[in-house]
Amino acid sequence: MTMQNVKNLLAGLMLALVATLAHAQSEYRVQPGDGLNIEVLEDSSLNRSVVVLPDGRFNFPFAGTILAAGRNAVQIQSAVTTAIQSNFSNPPTVFVSVAPSAQNAADVEKDGEIDVYFLGEVNTPGVISVEPGTTLLQAIAVGGGVTRFAAIKRIQVRRTNPQTGVQNVITLNYKALAKGTASNVIELKDGDVILVPERRLFE
Repeated sequence: MTMQNVKNLLAGLMLALVATLAHAQSEYRVQPGDGLNIEVLEDSSLNRSVVVLPDGRFNFPFAGTILAAGRNAVQIQSAVTTAIQSNFSNPPTVFVSVAPSAQNAADVEKDGEIDVYFLGEVNTPGVISVEPGTTLLQAIAVGGGVTRFAAIKRIQVRRTNPQTGVQNVITLNYKALAKGTASNVIELKDGDVILVPERRLFE
């Protein structure tokens, strides 16, 4: 094989690799925790890396808050372009690449586990992985319980529709659930945020 043939072969392999990566980027649906690398050709000061928040959104200059969860790189790229184009004389050239979080990249190996997020007056804030069908009470137990300052009668489960970005807030009485006097047992879904607010003065 001549040197030219070797170069042609390597060039072909590189093109195939680029095509494969591009296809993977177009197929992958972004999830909370993923990283986004955003470049604006006309204004490099806007270039940045952002992390998709638990509600499935991210912030970008001139654009405000943009929905990312449930979208692929091309759709996010289009959303950013539309949001910032009024600041340019011509539509800007935007490039978006996705860097899945280690947690999301390993999801296929988690045998169907889901991620839920704890915020507020909880002993172990952050994200935990639980089995599908886990209830709010079970998740709080796994997550270490609530603090003594928790407003346990108005714990919130915030659930965002990844396709529409609409967030539904369910308020629950933890005390009633624990006693078995409340019948609205909530099974958690992937991406749910459990927010435990601080107790008021006479609450």
